[in-house]
Amino acid sequence: MAEKLLTVSGLAKRFGRLGADIAAVEQVGFDLGPAETLALVGPSGSGKSTIARLLLRLIEPDKGSIIFEGEDWLALRGSVLRARRARLQMVFQDPLSAFNPRTTVSGALEDPLSIHAMVPRTMRPQAVSALLDRVGLPSSLASRAIHEISGGQRQRVAIARAIATKPSLIVLDEAVSALDVSVRGKILELLGDLQRQDRIAYLFISHDIALVRAFARRVAILDAGRIVEQGEARAVIDAPQSAVGKALLAAAPRLHRDKTKEIP
Repeated sequence: MAEKLLTVSGLAKRFGRLGADIAAVEQVGFDLGPAETLALVGPSGSGKSTIARLLLRLIEPDKGSIIFEGEDWLALRGSVLRARRARLQMVFQDPLSAFNPRTTVSGALEDPLSIHAMVPRTMRPQAVSALLDRVGLPSSLASRAIHEISGGQRQRVAIARAIATKPSLIVLDEAVSALDVSVRGKILELLGDLQRQDRIAYLFISHDIALVRAFARRVAILDAGRIVEQGEARAVIDAPQSAVGKALLAAAPRLHRDKTKEIP
């Protein structure tokens, strides 16, 4: 059996709210192989984004383990953790809030190259141009301010920033939900191309079960912080067994499978 890129076991996180102790994530476990896409699907408040924040070490779990690239991810500290962060990146839902709106496209892309010492300073303009080219943007965009470009262009820049450090895993937290349908399809095609070229794994977080069927190989359905169903995406979505899975499917636009371009 091939070694897993990511293995999450018994992950739990509680928050205190208005005097109550709320379980945001409870006994969550899943794994992800190299160049694989796993979708986390669930309604608002089901724990999807909390899991993303736990993986990124933006918050710490109360219990559980995360093994990433064979290492105990939760045991890493200080400079070792900062260095390893290059291998696990994230693309957020709102591409504008993910950047300093006053920075330029070039500045946004040079930051990870500088922080992780990916290329010498003198080579960074060429590296920025190469990253823009990889996500289908002209190099002339480098001098533009982030707030001056379109939402679709900003999300492409966000993807370029994520791949700049050559990660093995990218967490996509509702990364296409704020985009127009036509732009969304192009971004998904881009992500599929990058996955095939660089063997990047994706944790694809979404509430859109129809979109997940087209993009992910496997799916885990969340409800109130727990995984209630998981398996091959098409099988689970075509015949969900959990109540929340059935509700998500009922709320989704009709799946025109003959017209849906599924990512191979």
